[in-house]
Amino acid sequence: MTNDIHHIGYNPSSLFKALDILKIARGLDTIDQVDSIWIPESWGREAFVMIGAVAVLTKRIKLGTSIVSMFSRTPATLSMAACTLDNISSNRTIIGIGASTPILAENWHGIKFEHPLKRMKEYIQCFNVISSGETIDFNGKFFKLKNIKIMHGSSRKKIPVFLGAVNPGMIRLATDLADGIILYLRPLDELKKTLKLIGSITSRKSKSFETCTVFITAVSNEHPNLARLRAAKTLAFYVAVGKYYSKFLASHGFESEVREITVEYQKHGAQNISKFVTDAMLDSLTVYGTVDECIKSLKRFTSSGISLPILQVNPVNDNEQSIKDSLLLVENV
Repeated sequence: MTNDIHHIGYNPSSLFKALDILKIARGLDTIDQVDSIWIPESWGREAFVMIGAVAVLTKRIKLGTSIVSMFSRTPATLSMAACTLDNISSNRTIIGIGASTPILAENWHGIKFEHPLKRMKEYIQCFNVISSGETIDFNGKFFKLKNIKIMHGSSRKKIPVFLGAVNPGMIRLATDLADGIILYLRPLDELKKTLKLIGSITSRKSKSFETCTVFITAVSNEHPNLARLRAAKTLAFYVAVGKYYSKFLASHGFESEVREITVEYQKHGAQNISKFVTDAMLDSLTVYGTVDECIKSLKRFTSSGISLPILQVNPVNDNEQSIKDSLLLVENV
């Protein structure tokens, strides 16, 4: 398995300001090996406003969401957003969608987090029909859409859908209905097993399928020690608040770290949880350090066979310098 990196995605973390992201996007559009920019959404910026601004400032890079929650929009609302973005970007849209978490679904969007796998199946089925420009007549358990067609569709018949997945059921759903998968916080050995499974399924179906993995990334040539700390803080936060990620990591070699992070977070909040992230955990899941150190780590991960590595870049110290260092990183992979 080659570890050459032919193209790469860039996911500016929510720690960057909106104007930072616009500056980053302009830079990415000039770097040939950058395939795409991926805009996150949680409880901060709205993804499609941000990515629409990026669209008018760029000409080449693909525009992905990574990820939007299916509980935040109806399939029709997401289809309208996707088609609108396609229209203003000359068909560069990729929809990255996931179930997200019960905390975001219920405490933020006010929607009961129930039956995520079955709901996601219907959701993608509806999205694929609506965004194709066809009339939809769908009578499911979760969505009932009657004899209606989008007014301003895309000029292409298929807008790619990449599904964020952790567990086996969602991974199999991705291979059935989506055009790609977005993996996150997966140790290298487990990543290799997952990609082997995906490859066996998609090859039987003779299906073109993109396998993406998002890596927490913190790069600083001047302050590599602070880059390590930033990566540890981000990783610890996702373990503390992400029910599925913490459960998955606890069952794949990091039970002690997950337990200590969780207990500390429940007792005292997020301030000191990063101290429980071990070197082994950090090296298995993140990319951090100087530009050269990050490239070395990234090549180790891409030996697993992922088709698109996506760097979730976190600012280390100064946002402006972090932008420069991260663009230098993607330019030299």
